[in-house]
Amino acid sequence: MDWERLYPHVGFHFKVEVTGFSDQVDIGFQEVTGLSVKMETEDVNEGGENRFVHKLPTRMTYSELSLKRGMISASSSLTDWVRKSITQFEDIEPKDILISLLDEEHQPLATWNIIRAIPTNWQISDLKAEDNAIMVESINLVYTYFEYNPNP
Repeated sequence: MDWERLYPHVGFHFKVEVTGFSDQVDIGFQEVTGLSVKMETEDVNEGGENRFVHKLPTRMTYSELSLKRGMISASSSLTDWVRKSITQFEDIEPKDILISLLDEEHQPLATWNIIRAIPTNWQISDLKAEDNAIMVESINLVYTYFEYNPNP
């Protein structure tokens, strides 16, 4: 029996790759949230049946993807793309994003391929003289859908 398959994976070893960007500074994120899909339903009442309402599936909706990382001064293709898209309203080109959960040998255990993502929000953490914390930049993206591969 393959005992490794019975243990849950750790969620702290992952990488993020944006199609078209080869910068090494663009793969080191500390947090990824928004890998969520929900099926919407439509209520249909049946004439003469008052005990329940039929719930029929209509479409899938996907959460907004949020990427967080420590702010660095090195040039970044990702940050340039986000900044130009949001602040200058140019270069709004959808990008695919590959998120890989890694094992101890840095090999993918599972992947999420985010399709046609575009940036919607770029936020820098607050400046506080009392805190001893790193600056964090957060990038929010909307996307069409994602494909999950449990065995890449």
